[in-house]
Amino acid sequence: METPNDEITLKELLLKAKEWYTYLLSQWKMIVLAGSIGALLGLGYSFTKKPIYTATLTYALEDGKAAGGGLGSLASSFGLDLGSAGSNSGAFAGANLMELFKSRAMVEQTLLAPVTQNNKTISLAEMYIQDKKWRNKWEEKPKLKNITFLPNSDKSKFTRAQDSIFGEIYKELSKYSFTVEQKDKKIAIGTITTKETNELFAQQFTLALTKTVTDFYIETKSKRAKENMNILVRQTDSIRSELNSAITGVAVANDNTFGLNPALNVKRVPSARRQVDVQANTAILTEIVKQAELAKVTLRKETPLIQVIDQPILPLPKEKFGKAKGILLGAILAGFLTILGLIIRRIFKELSL
Repeated sequence: METPNDEITLKELLLKAKEWYTYLLSQWKMIVLAGSIGALLGLGYSFTKKPIYTATLTYALEDGKAAGGGLGSLASSFGLDLGSAGSNSGAFAGANLMELFKSRAMVEQTLLAPVTQNNKTISLAEMYIQDKKWRNKWEEKPKLKNITFLPNSDKSKFTRAQDSIFGEIYKELSKYSFTVEQKDKKIAIGTITTKETNELFAQQFTLALTKTVTDFYIETKSKRAKENMNILVRQTDSIRSELNSAITGVAVANDNTFGLNPALNVKRVPSARRQVDVQANTAILTEIVKQAELAKVTLRKETPLIQVIDQPILPLPKEKFGKAKGILLGAILAGFLTILGLIIRRIFKELSL
């Protein structure tokens, strides 16, 4: 008993391909018509598509170096820790700084930065909403209709609706608009890129985000050094006040013993005690003043931590969807979809027979 041979020979495959070619060729008018319509649609799209502006900012990270051993040992005698403030192993060192740029807290704080548009000062969030024409969609929503975002407003007082809008803006920006990259891990140079249809927004958002992160970064990294310096300044003022009081006390005691019988030494004790206070406070003040100056040096080493190298300058580079590109892509896409539809229709027709 012979089994049927289900294998397709090369000849049958070529015949089938020729058959499909002939069929599609017979439908050339429909394919050309569809391609022409697609080309017109692509041309129309090229007119309506807004150009994309690219704002690029390059920054360099300057990690502070730890303070010297002499400063650390000197500070430790007074229970202070100045050395760790300059360590470059902080939470925001290196690649972690890029994540700080991408964080929602930094982006949302940036959106409240002021910007001047048409001689009017508004927030970046308000500019974004106007550019995306979101308010047209909010006309029939009472909860959203009257919401505004004033420059430098307090985000902690935002309503649930305002937080929700900020969440949507952050989602759109982080997904489609801005990126933060570090080309080489060995080189502490990063790049912030913002792509938007609004040229001014792209530039101002990039600059404002850099300033927001820089201020936060410097404040965080130098916090301990600043606290130590403030403690030393307060101690210096306190010891100086005690020293002035002791000097005054010595003068008063000397006045009280002026012309006193030398045999009455007990009357000179207050003067001697105040003199000891003067010497002790002078020694302490000398050391604290040294530490205060060293603390100031340590604090200066912490700033600036982020140095801008190149910043976006108007006019920004733009990417425009060209007319030729629109015509070509429209024609190819429409022609491909038409051919695919004709093939599917014939297959279903043959299966139904």
